Amino acid sequence: MRFDLPRALAVGGREWAIRADFREVLNILDAFDDPELTDAEKVYVCLHNLYEDFAEMKPEDYAEAYRAAMAFIDHGVGGPEGGPRTVDWEQDAPLLFPAVNRAAGYEVRDAAFLHWWTFLGLFMEIRDSVYATVLTLRQKRARGEKLEKWEKDFWRRNSGICQLKPRLSAAEQAEKERLERMLG
Repeated sequence: MRFDLPRALAVGGREWAIRADFREVLNILDAFDDPELTDAEKVYVCLHNLYEDFAEMKPEDYAEAYRAAMAFIDHGVGGPEGGPRTVDWEQDAPLLFPAVNRAAGYEVRDAAFLHWWTFLGLFMEIRDSVYATVLTLRQKRARGEKLEKWEKDFWRRNSGICQLKPRLSAAEQAEKERLERMLG
């Protein structure tokens, strides 16, 4: 059993200090959802943002560093890659933070530092909140489960917060706007 909150990751036979604050990881996760970034750019953002001395790291250690970063971010609770998306950290922030704050008993965004694993633990303890309901409904729909009558009604009345909005690249957004103008 591991009781410490890591502030460094082992890569290439060396311990590398990391930025373990939840805000850094949320920035990385936001980059992963950015349709403007290539996969290589997403990996770079992850490594650059997480490792304090990334500039000193040898390129041959990048793959190992990325695997260590993903293990740190997932903390053993990550879902299957490529599965249906049920969380959008940016879109969900107005609902997510009040629920996390309630679990924490304080405003986490005011904390000078909050370790990512602590934040993740608080996130997993979200109960009896609007966000917990939204997340449960998204998960049920992603698994193809039938919603109860009250759940369908909640989804219909709150579709703006329940439905995940697609992240479009600038080119995709421009094309969407062009088609909307064409259609009046």
